[in-house]
Amino acid sequence: MIYGYLYLLIEALALYSAFRAIMETRTAQGAVGWAVFLISFPLLGLPAYWVFGRSRFVGYRSARQIKDDAVREALSMLRERLKAYTYEHKDKYGIDVIKTGITTLPTLRGNDVELLIDGEATFDSIMEGIERASKYVLMEFYIISEGELASRIAKLLCQKAKEGVRVYVLYDELGSYTLSKKYIEGLRNCGVKISAFNTTKGWRNRFQLNFRNHRKLVVVDGKECWIGGHNIGDEYIGKDPRFPNWRDTHVRIEGPSTIAAQLSFAEDWNWAQDELIAELEWEATPSSKGDLPVLVLPTGPADRLATAELAFIHFINSAKERIWLATPYFVPDDATLAALQLAALHGVDVRILIPEKPDHMLVYFAAFAYFGEVDDLGVQFYRYQKGFMHQKVVLVDDYVSSVGSANFDNRSFRLNFEITSLVYDRAFCNEVAAMFERDFAQSRKMEPKEADRKPLAFRFAAKLARLAAPVL
Repeated sequence: MIYGYLYLLIEALALYSAFRAIMETRTAQGAVGWAVFLISFPLLGLPAYWVFGRSRFVGYRSARQIKDDAVREALSMLRERLKAYTYEHKDKYGIDVIKTGITTLPTLRGNDVELLIDGEATFDSIMEGIERASKYVLMEFYIISEGELASRIAKLLCQKAKEGVRVYVLYDELGSYTLSKKYIEGLRNCGVKISAFNTTKGWRNRFQLNFRNHRKLVVVDGKECWIGGHNIGDEYIGKDPRFPNWRDTHVRIEGPSTIAAQLSFAEDWNWAQDELIAELEWEATPSSKGDLPVLVLPTGPADRLATAELAFIHFINSAKERIWLATPYFVPDDATLAALQLAALHGVDVRILIPEKPDHMLVYFAAFAYFGEVDDLGVQFYRYQKGFMHQKVVLVDDYVSSVGSANFDNRSFRLNFEITSLVYDRAFCNEVAAMFERDFAQSRKMEPKEADRKPLAFRFAAKLARLAAPVL
């Protein structure tokens, strides 16, 4: 009898969860998938849904700005203070939709931007920047993995903390699951403030392991910042035997747009520690080396809209001549897939650079389910041969290019906290284009319908993996 009551309870919880899925899941496909799964297989569906199912992160927006009038007032004052650097888009592309519709701070001019190719250049630049710090260092990474690179950075952070520089470090507890207490306590003992992002903070998030802080961000003194695809780990500097050549890209930004990156970190720290960081520099300092317009775009599951996806779709729709995209994970949803199809039909040169060697097999298989839907329209896929390619870069014509942490998949569009830099400059776009050309030269161009010629078992695995796209 007790088992009968228990089963009825499970069925009731499954029905309640299915109701929640229908009401809250952002896509119709996801809602239908979860509802069918929960009702058909409640024993499996219930734990899966409460760990992976929800698409909205609860509480972050409140902690950030919604319920705090003082924070809203401070943001208003900050926008007014940055007004002198605001860059007005007056072009045929309509990129100002991004500026006015889905961002906290606008595109700002007065910046110098340096393209950093691969790990040695990136971390040499970051550590040189940390050495220049006189007031504070803000550091945020999805993965901090102990090894040679993590040790070098910890030593430098401790040195700066002992010099009186305030140092704050955020890491994602899932991405950095191997990080030891010894490493964390070592930083704390020398004066560094270090914290997990606390994804499961709040009773409504306590079972939710699906949301991750995927940002990779460093800010020094409110004057310069680093944004891109690198995490802290030996593989990112080519010291992992599984991936001896790790292809990745970062940018260094010096100028007013650093303030937007700093605001993103301050919001994340406030969520993690219930602490507003005092005495940060909010007065913008223009670079003496350049006057580039840059938009720093933080996105995440606490946004009212799927901000990252909207930005990607806008890029694709804005392209007149070319859109070149590099991503390690190509798992688009229907809207972005349709945008790619339409761009190809309009004669836009659409090229997508992805790795040949995967690091996640499920994502690798899922990508094959999408190739056939666009390659016969002229979309060209290049598979990088020289190691693992992890960069997240987009180039639209010769007008705008982006470098950041967001992949071309549902996880980055809806489930992860991400940050992307958008640079509006022809010369910088030419530099990014030259980087792409070098990568294409080290890649294998896929043949049309190549995925269709795979064995039946492979194609079935690809279709099966595609079903998991909402949580990949």
